[in-house]
Amino acid sequence: MPVSSLPDTLPLSDITGCVLAGGRGMRMGGIDKGLQPFLGQPLAGHALSRLAPQVGHLMLNANRHTEAYAQLGAPYGAPVWPDAEPDYPGPLAGFLSGLTHCQTPWLVCVPCDTPLFPQDLVQRLAQAALAQQPAADIVVAHGWERSLDTDQSRLRAQPVFCLMRSSLRDSLQSFIRSGGRKIDAWTGQHRCATALFDRADDSPLAFANANTQQELQALAQAAACVPVTPP
Repeated sequence: MPVSSLPDTLPLSDITGCVLAGGRGMRMGGIDKGLQPFLGQPLAGHALSRLAPQVGHLMLNANRHTEAYAQLGAPYGAPVWPDAEPDYPGPLAGFLSGLTHCQTPWLVCVPCDTPLFPQDLVQRLAQAALAQQPAADIVVAHGWERSLDTDQSRLRAQPVFCLMRSSLRDSLQSFIRSGGRKIDAWTGQHRCATALFDRADDSPLAFANANTQQELQALAQAAACVPVTPP
């Protein structure tokens, strides 16, 4: 993986990427969402290949079928780590797993069910962090999300696409153990910035996610019709 730095951003070697695939997939009937095929490879495979050039290190968060995920992660040197907390407490548990095993100053998390996220995601998150003085502790993406049912797009927060300092592990662990489950309730406790993905050349499918098999099929059909790679 590249370890160079980009102008006005963080060195890639300072950032670990974590693909979150630890959910229960209840709206897909309880199947392991990250292993569902999409345009020729599992959803988690798309996330890995898209994130790999943007970070210095990679890992996967998964609670089931860990051998299958290990095979997906092997070409990228990406280990597989389960949730650090029991009972599937949601995406924050994946954040905590990543922070627990992160050995770089920064961690960026992406969900496995949004396979067309921007190829400059991490660069723009990092730039938003450094735009604040002092630099932000957390940056959350805000971007266009197309409804696969209505074909309408809206600009909204994408809280699972999150860049955070690895030093926040203890804060997040305390928040989860006190019953906290909402991402924005935790991020609101820290210096939090927003990275906007609202340019004319940002794909309307960049943050489209698939929670059901029908949505996954619709996303595949839409991806075949709409350019999704930024210039």
